[in-house]
Amino acid sequence: MNDPHTSTPNDPLATERRRLVEFATGARVPRRGFGWLDASGGLASHDPLATWINARMTHVFSLAHGFGDGNTAELADHGIAALRGPLHDAEHGGWYTSTADGTKGAYEHAFVVLAASSAAAVGRPGAEQLLTEALDTVTAHFWEEDVGLALESWDRGWHTTESYRGANSNMHLVEAFLAAGDVTEDPTWHRRALRIADKLVHEVAAAHEWRLPEHFTPDWRPVLDYNHDRPRDPFRPHGGTVGHWLEWARLLVQLEAALGDTAPEWLLGDAEQLFDSAVTRGWNSDGHPGFVYTLDWQDRPQVRERMHWVVAEAILTAAALHRRTGQQRYARWYEVFWDHARTHHVDTEHGSWLHEVTPDGRVSESVWRGKPDAYHAYQAALLPSLPLSPAPAVLARRTLSPSR
Repeated sequence: MNDPHTSTPNDPLATERRRLVEFATGARVPRRGFGWLDASGGLASHDPLATWINARMTHVFSLAHGFGDGNTAELADHGIAALRGPLHDAEHGGWYTSTADGTKGAYEHAFVVLAASSAAAVGRPGAEQLLTEALDTVTAHFWEEDVGLALESWDRGWHTTESYRGANSNMHLVEAFLAAGDVTEDPTWHRRALRIADKLVHEVAAAHEWRLPEHFTPDWRPVLDYNHDRPRDPFRPHGGTVGHWLEWARLLVQLEAALGDTAPEWLLGDAEQLFDSAVTRGWNSDGHPGFVYTLDWQDRPQVRERMHWVVAEAILTAAALHRRTGQQRYARWYEVFWDHARTHHVDTEHGSWLHEVTPDGRVSESVWRGKPDAYHAYQAALLPSLPLSPAPAVLARRTLSPSR
């Protein structure tokens, strides 16, 4: 868990970050944005452009620029141009799901906020304006102040909102609000992040024995049989998504650090409960190494493929809990998770990480095809080197401008 500010050329985390960034540069589509990469790093698809991919790539390239993980300033600017151009609705405001889908989702808007926060922090042109508009859009169209949670999606003209409510989009808004609060120094965003966590983790997950339901009615009642017939959905699978329990746990620890003396005591305790739930219920649960993708509500493995993002979040959570508590069990888990990632996901032949493998370690594409996402793996190789707060973007800014 080395400091990226002082890492040496032989630092394995720094080496991994640069390797990931080099692979991700292949996603650049001239004059447009970032496309979908195949397993070898070629463009599997450049049309349509997906907002979530473009925003995640912009976030990664902005951080990579700040921490010296490649010559990526122009790539960050390329992402900003896509988010201000073909993916942005100049008529009605907000961001399309993709250039082929005019609906507008909280999930995508969360990543626009995250990307704009990181790009603004490292001084990329146009990023501050993008961040201001993104936060204003989230406030105007997604945030429900009386509930303390966000709506899921709208049609293009902001006339009709979906009846579905989702934990996944709200979880990513927690991450985005943490970054935005640190970059803008506006505590509103940290308070909103806490309200989301309070409802979905401290109330809902606790009430389900630290299994977090993902899908809800408009009045936020869990729908446990949602997508029962589509268990392999990449964004809304049926059952419990173990990786999200880990991701939430990491975010709770970071939220506690961001809030400082005003943080409620339950944040750390809930994070540890979620971590233990994920490890006890999801790790090696079918007799094979690694975390299954989903469990049913009796804790039986449902989709057994191993996803790269799940072990990446496990690495991050173990690192965060070890930094927060000093407990050696988290340091041991950190090493176990990295060993698993290197054995089953890190692709030293073609680059990046294998996004999905079968329980016995073969490449699979039942949920994810190719390697479109550098976000989870890059953060797994960066955040363990950083303090829990402020957001990585702020630390990247300090690297570029040490006097700030």
